[in-house]
Amino acid sequence: MFELHQLEQLIAVAKCGTLSRAAEELHISQPALSRSMQKLESELQVELFLRSKNKIELNDNGRLTVEYARKVMGQANDMMEQVRSYDRNQRTIFIGSCAPAPLWELTPVLSTLYPNKAVSSEMKDPDVLLQGLMRNDYQIIILPEPVESEELYCTRWGEEHLLFSLPPAHPLSGSKGLHLSDMDGETMLLFSQIGFWKRIPSEKMKSSHFLVQKESYDFEELIRHSALPYFSSDLAVRQQGTIPNRIFIPILDPEANITYYFVTKKQSRNRFSALLERIRKQNAS
Repeated sequence: MFELHQLEQLIAVAKCGTLSRAAEELHISQPALSRSMQKLESELQVELFLRSKNKIELNDNGRLTVEYARKVMGQANDMMEQVRSYDRNQRTIFIGSCAPAPLWELTPVLSTLYPNKAVSSEMKDPDVLLQGLMRNDYQIIILPEPVESEELYCTRWGEEHLLFSLPPAHPLSGSKGLHLSDMDGETMLLFSQIGFWKRIPSEKMKSSHFLVQKESYDFEELIRHSALPYFSSDLAVRQQGTIPNRIFIPILDPEANITYYFVTKKQSRNRFSALLERIRKQNAS
């Protein structure tokens, strides 16, 4: 029976046009490639090439075989990727989230409930997360809105409410609540890794100047040693604690108050039954 590497070599011959160029691309000698093609012909029991003294080219059999070889190699590569993905998924829980806050709570919960599994997480845009879930890049995703699909299980995860963090001397620090427009035009600190929340400053505060920080350490140092306003949230305050000389004021705009949704494939519900029971109790409380 022929081997996959012979089909790969045949495809290279078709692509390069000559044995010498194909051998160079494959990093093997021309005689070795010639012997491999002769062996493939023997195993298929057909001639694949027209041979003359100084030239060799594919015949009709060869061209048909190349078409099938490409299909077989595509299926073989797909099989390897699917098997490797399945193996990774058996050992690791991959989470994708639209924002950082859900990961702060979900990651340690998963580590506790499934101690024999590694947990890997990342932030992406909601559309990318949905596509990744359908491709099995993720087993769990967190979205800012519910989804309806016969293949997916979706349930409420929790809420997050944005806050302005102001120094006590700021003219608006005594407010019980503020709209985004109230702070538009201010110079503010902004952490870059905020997921889908990045739409708030770009769409709703176009007159503001944002000093964007890519490193969490730099951002945290600046919020402790400067008087510049920045965005926080109720979940961030719960995670990080209060900060001296800072007043946190709720943002009243609807888009600053989000309900998150936990989404997984319905076929994964048994796998995550302990987590789903915990979410159910959380939603019932």
